[in-house]
Amino acid sequence: MAQAGVMSYAIVDIDVGYIPATIACPADRTGLGLIFRRGERPLGFVMTPLAPGEAIDREALRTLAGPDVAERALAVALEESFPAPAPLTGLPSLTIAICTKDRAQRLARLLEALVPVASASPFASTEILVIDNASVDDQTRLACQGFAGIRYVYEAKAGLDFARNAALAGAHGDLLAFLDDDVVVDPSWAHGLMRAWLSRPDAGGFTGLVLPYRLDTDAQIAFERRGGFGRGFRRMEVHDDDFDNEGHPVGAGAIGAGCNMAFDRTLLLSLNGFDDALDTGGALPGGGDLDIFYRVLRSGRPMVYEPSYCAYHEHRETMAQLTRQYWTWGLGFMAFMTKVRRHDPAMGGRQRMLLRWWFLDQVRSLITARRAKCRQDIGFGWAELRGGVTGYFGEYDRSRRRVAAIRKAQA
Repeated sequence: MAQAGVMSYAIVDIDVGYIPATIACPADRTGLGLIFRRGERPLGFVMTPLAPGEAIDREALRTLAGPDVAERALAVALEESFPAPAPLTGLPSLTIAICTKDRAQRLARLLEALVPVASASPFASTEILVIDNASVDDQTRLACQGFAGIRYVYEAKAGLDFARNAALAGAHGDLLAFLDDDVVVDPSWAHGLMRAWLSRPDAGGFTGLVLPYRLDTDAQIAFERRGGFGRGFRRMEVHDDDFDNEGHPVGAGAIGAGCNMAFDRTLLLSLNGFDDALDTGGALPGGGDLDIFYRVLRSGRPMVYEPSYCAYHEHRETMAQLTRQYWTWGLGFMAFMTKVRRHDPAMGGRQRMLLRWWFLDQVRSLITARRAKCRQDIGFGWAELRGGVTGYFGEYDRSRRRVAAIRKAQA
């Protein structure tokens, strides 16, 4: 039975062409997370609290889906009736890189889902490359040995962007896709990435939908209620000069999440890869994805967000872990902003505007949470704001010094 005072939602897939008469909340759950689809294509995600064992009927499901899901279902149907033309040149090859450290069980879970997806990939060729980022034992290597065809590379310099650059150096594919080890791919993940590439073969990068892998704890549900990693269910095409948003392209994080992203490998090489002073690990676990999205756009190449390029992320389990995550978001964002301010003065006005917006938005969110007497949201908001202030006052430089020491130690 569901524990009193603790939330736990079951995740259920619903094909809009075959909506069931009823769906019952399991006896050990306190709600449902509903993923609406048309076939393999995700259309929407809704969470609804329910009593254990309570059922909702077809009409209630239609109401939860709302007009947005119906509109997207129609758009997908029309798209499938008029498929994209075949490319004039050959299909690209693909390298899938997983950067991991001391999480062999999660890595094995991802590989179990990914290997069959890669074997049925629509790309000209597909390889899986695991970068072991200075794990303390051999469990990561042993996990890779449990699957055929995995290439294993050990990177001794601890830090996510060190690992990403090792993947860039070792990849063979025309496209280089990155997956975090705490995600699981959707069965249509590779076809979603191909759909994104076919829509803009000249794009410099691609991002995809990230849905929750499970909603078993209060923290995981709270994170989704605050937006999670969601960027919506509509395809987006983003260019450097899309200036409808006054903060663009500095606010490049709106494009997607680093746990599920892909790039033209040649472009990444021309940009000298990832900045290893960002996404360095525990001290600064963020900013690297924001930076690479920004630099891809500033190169003049567009980026595409495609919801059918979908993965499921295992969110933080505890409130303490989630609070720290919000702190690191503020920290990483401000470290990234420091770098941009120094290296791209042409965007100075937009940088200043985005900084003002960010701080005002944090304050407004705190005021709203305080008026609503929501201690949980107050805690999250303070954590992100504190992280931002810490990051603003020198975190990028501190990280550069730490990275220099790591390089020297490994020389």
